[in-house]
Amino acid sequence: MERQPHILVVDDDREIRTLLARFLGDHGFRVSEAHDARKAQQVLKSTNVDLVILDLMLPGEDGLSFCRKLRADGTMPVVMLTALAGDADRIVGLELGADDYVTKPFNPRELVARVKAVLRRSEGAGHAGPRPARRVGFAGWSLDLVSRELQSPDGVVVQLSAGEFDLLRAFVENPQKVLNRDQLLDIARGRSAAPFDRSIDVQVSRLRRKIEPDPEKPTLIKTVRNGGYLFTAEVAPLAAERGA
Repeated sequence: MERQPHILVVDDDREIRTLLARFLGDHGFRVSEAHDARKAQQVLKSTNVDLVILDLMLPGEDGLSFCRKLRADGTMPVVMLTALAGDADRIVGLELGADDYVTKPFNPRELVARVKAVLRRSEGAGHAGPRPARRVGFAGWSLDLVSRELQSPDGVVVQLSAGEFDLLRAFVENPQKVLNRDQLLDIARGRSAAPFDRSIDVQVSRLRRKIEPDPEKPTLIKTVRNGGYLFTAEVAPLAAERGA
C-alpha cells in the first residue's frame, strides 16, 4: 500500500483546520493540526511530516518567523496561507523560503493542487532508486539533479528550497536560452502562470544570492529586458559519483 503523504496544517482558525483536514484526507493525505508555532514544533519533533501548510498570521510567533526557522533547520516544503493580498507579504514569504502561497479565501481544490505540485518537486529525488546520481556542472558549481545537492566551486553544499532547485534545474536544462516568466512559472512551479505573477522574480533574486559572485551585478542569471531571464553559463554533464 502506498504511503500517505503527511501534511501539517498550522492555522489558529479551527474551522479552516477542520476544512483542510477533511479535504486533504479525502484526497489521500494524512493530516496533523496545530494552532500555533509551538504546537507545530511539537508535531514536527514527534513524527515525520512531508509538507507544512502555514498561516501567515499566528498567535505568538508569526508564520514568517516560523518559516524562517523551518528553513534554517532544513528544506521542509512550505505552502503559506495569507489573508493579506498585498505583494509585499507574498514576497517576504517567498524570500524566507516558502515554496508556494495561497491567498485567503481560497479554493480547497486549488490548495490541494498546489500541495501536490510542491510534493512532486520536493519528493522527486525520493523515487530515484539506486541509480547513479546525474550531475551537471556550470561555472565551477555542480548540481546533482537526483539528490538535489548543489556544491559551490569551493565544495561547500548550498541548501536549496524546492522552488529554488526547480528554477535552477530549468536554467541548467535551458542554458543560453531566454526564458520568459510564463515559461519559468510553468517549468519551475508546476502550475500555469497568473497574470503579472512576480513570484519568479523573487525566486530568481534568492537564487542569485546563492550562486552569483555579486548578486547586485549578476553574470550567471541575466535579466533580459522585456524578455525574461538568460542563464549565461555553459553547462556540462559530470561523472556520476559512486559509492556515496
